[in-house]
Amino acid sequence: MAAIVGITWLLATGVVAGQPAWRWPHLPAGIAAPTVPVDNGMSAAKVALGRRLFYDRALSRDGSMACADCHQQSHGFSDGQPTHVGVTGDMGVRNVPGLANLAWRSGFTWTEAGITSLEAQAMVPMTGTKPVEMGMAGHEAQLTQRLNADPCYRLLFLRAFPKAPDGANYARVTQALGAFQRTMISFGSPHDRGMLTPLAQKGAAQFAVAGCATCHSGPDLTDGQVHYVGTAALGEADGSLYGGKPLPPGFEPPPEQFRTPSLRNVAMTGPWLHDGQSPSMDAAIRRHAAAQLAGVDMSALLAFLDSLTDPDFLTNKDLGPPPAGCPVNVG
Repeated sequence: MAAIVGITWLLATGVVAGQPAWRWPHLPAGIAAPTVPVDNGMSAAKVALGRRLFYDRALSRDGSMACADCHQQSHGFSDGQPTHVGVTGDMGVRNVPGLANLAWRSGFTWTEAGITSLEAQAMVPMTGTKPVEMGMAGHEAQLTQRLNADPCYRLLFLRAFPKAPDGANYARVTQALGAFQRTMISFGSPHDRGMLTPLAQKGAAQFAVAGCATCHSGPDLTDGQVHYVGTAALGEADGSLYGGKPLPPGFEPPPEQFRTPSLRNVAMTGPWLHDGQSPSMDAAIRRHAAAQLAGVDMSALLAFLDSLTDPDFLTNKDLGPPPAGCPVNVG
């Protein structure tokens, strides 16, 4: 009853109408504001709802897993594990990627799955079955019932979607999650601020000479494309010195290729690569079949990669868990 009264008051007073226009934070020179889906404009109310959903385990079948359990802020929104186990005990098959600057991306997931929006990507962990992560496939009605039964969520959905008074559904859940993830902006590393140490400067030069920037290009050090770069080569697990070697005789690259990950906050997102089987950045680099790596000064290259860490991104309270109480009055 309290929720109904609250919704009636919001509608009557017009609080849900005329929300202020969204403003992106200050961005570095040369970085334009990201393009937002025409059917999912940004608003503070939508971001606040998405933040609450991101940290809420109610989005999983048994209430045991939130988006934030796999995407932890202190790890650059990765999780520090090779792969993550799902609610049914299924082990994940891909390493959890970081989430910095997703607003500027147009390709998601490690492989080319045709997923081009954050809204579509959000359905993968919630309802995917290979492997099962959050386990909501076949339980879609349960999620909407669960959220609509919560007085706070009823009000938050109304504020975020004032033209949809019927509350939560999957489309609005993914739109709110997408809006929140678009605020995960990281441009505060020493690399961004032009404050590289001499060793990191040497590493940046080697990064370019070794051809790393061919794929790890642009402001986020990713071309967003899928490639085969030798990280699944036969015998690579036999040692950490595979990098720089020619491909074994008769070796055929596997058909599965992997998307170039962003290197923002890369030092915080280990273990590394698509399978999470590289325990160090050094090992991950050496798994690439690139002859140019044979003589690389690894200490310099690692110093450069360390310079891509943005401390503010890892501690920004606006990206962390929301306050425990409901931010709107439900009484």
